Amino acid sequence: MVGLTPEVLSRYPRFSVYNSPYVAHDNGSAIDLYPDSEEPRTPLAPSPVAGEVVETRSVTAPSKPYAVAHDHLIVVDTGDYLARMLHIAPSVEPGDTVAVGDSLGELIRSGFFAPWVANHIHLGFRERGTNPVRASGSLPLDVPVEIEPLAWDGTGRVVETGETFVVLDSPTHPAPGERFAGIEAVLGGDGTRVVVDGGLPHYEGGGALRAPEGRAVSPRDGEFAPVSLLGTRIGWADGRTVTWDDVEIRANGESITGLSLFVSVEQFGAKLVRPGHDFSVGDSISVSVR
Repeated sequence: MVGLTPEVLSRYPRFSVYNSPYVAHDNGSAIDLYPDSEEPRTPLAPSPVAGEVVETRSVTAPSKPYAVAHDHLIVVDTGDYLARMLHIAPSVEPGDTVAVGDSLGELIRSGFFAPWVANHIHLGFRERGTNPVRASGSLPLDVPVEIEPLAWDGTGRVVETGETFVVLDSPTHPAPGERFAGIEAVLGGDGTRVVVDGGLPHYEGGGALRAPEGRAVSPRDGEFAPVSLLGTRIGWADGRTVTWDDVEIRANGESITGLSLFVSVEQFGAKLVRPGHDFSVGDSISVSVR
């Protein structure tokens, strides 16, 4: 596996490995990094890698009313791998050298985004000498940080709303700024606590990320392991990759699109996806899985 160091990951308050419908994220082969702030509307994109820019390319994005017409690919040769980054209007060009933290340009919101997805840097790695433009074929990514599983009973109050989502005040982060955390799920029959990542169930699958003390999630004697959330099985894990069951997420008894699951080093709260919802700040919500 290839990946970012804990020092680099800590520069980004939030990340997700599986919360995407695109093939580049299959089996955890890409990571979406969310920089400090979404203000101003087009914030700078700090580079997660160092090396030489070898290619930039613009591509036509799906037409969406909230999005720009084109997305962009930036490829950096790190000396070990080719790093592919998307969703940035580049201020760099081939031949430029960048260090970790240097601006690559401005984050953009393209038609590849679902409306509830915040601006972010998509990053994947390929072997040097391979086609850097292809979306498939990226290398599986390691996430070498301890991620604390946050126990959650499915309840909370709305603290933020958007047209397509709401954010709850729970589960709460026990130590914002000190370590990463995500919503807890149970792996297998022995009660192993893991962090669940992905779009449940609106994307095909997700991930069971590192257990406490940084233990990697691994297959058990070649068998799939059940993954449970809120007391209900939500899927089966093959290593850390989870295929969702045919489940439904409900909020106060109403069917919603799903849960947007991620990892954060800042304040936490469950994100419920529901375009056209009528929830308001202060509303109490109880989430269930069926």
